Amino acid sequence: MDAALLSPPRRIMRPIVNRWGKGEMAVLDFGDAKRPVDLVFVHANGFNAVTYRTLLAPLSASLRIWAPDLRGHGHSRLPVGAKGRRGWIDHRDDLIDLLAAMDGPPVVLGGHSMGAVSGLLAAAERPDRVSKLVLLDPVIWSRPAVLAFNLPLLDRLPSRIPLVKNALKRRAVFESREAAMKAYRGRGAFKGWSDLQLADYLTDGFMPSGDEMALTCAPATEAANYAAQAHDPWRALRRYPGPIHILKGAVQSTCSVTPGPRGLPNVTVQRVEGGNHFFPMLQPDIARDALFDAAV
Repeated sequence: MDAALLSPPRRIMRPIVNRWGKGEMAVLDFGDAKRPVDLVFVHANGFNAVTYRTLLAPLSASLRIWAPDLRGHGHSRLPVGAKGRRGWIDHRDDLIDLLAAMDGPPVVLGGHSMGAVSGLLAAAERPDRVSKLVLLDPVIWSRPAVLAFNLPLLDRLPSRIPLVKNALKRRAVFESREAAMKAYRGRGAFKGWSDLQLADYLTDGFMPSGDEMALTCAPATEAANYAAQAHDPWRALRRYPGPIHILKGAVQSTCSVTPGPRGLPNVTVQRVEGGNHFFPMLQPDIARDALFDAAV
């Protein structure tokens, strides 16, 4: 396991062409390149694939894992800001393209937060390419809220979400990654993260911009993702026929799905005691065990 953690993943670029524009999706490739991909893992809004290196790398001793950078994040080079975008359908379509281009049997699809829901939406469209889903605190609003977000007269409602306003206030440029680490350490979403986890996020979370370092996921892009809530994860939960394992934090969870959800016999919900929305970073063993159990 230690050797797997220390072995850096390979970075590959995959072409993406769909109605949201063409470009390349950056993917971290963990594990034995000679075997088919076992697990695809998708990051949360504002983060990137490298953020989850300490979570995923130990699994690469047994599994091959692909971890993509979503549109507008990390090293992916895909256009953002599509006119009329109201949900995460662009992320869904990008993942569908990625799944369609993969050789081998169906994969386990996992993800955190927005990445979990984007994977769920993709799996509902291509269940032939996904054997199981492992969703780590997915952003799934209550059924009435999802209905409200999809009503034309209420299309401005998501812009009032506090996360949208806070994302727009994020500082976009620092003089160095070290300065960003000092600013982030122990604060906000990064409270409780190890320095190694924070350094992983900063590796692809910032890129050179002149003499400074700028966020790879611009504040406007992060805010637009928070505001784009007119997709329907409940419909996707009904449509996807395979096993779905949801793990949700006991506090500050973004997932409203409760254990034994009505009409969803293939969905199991696990409450992570002592965990919040960021339990994949704060309690990685729980998340890692769920991913490993699904993939073997």
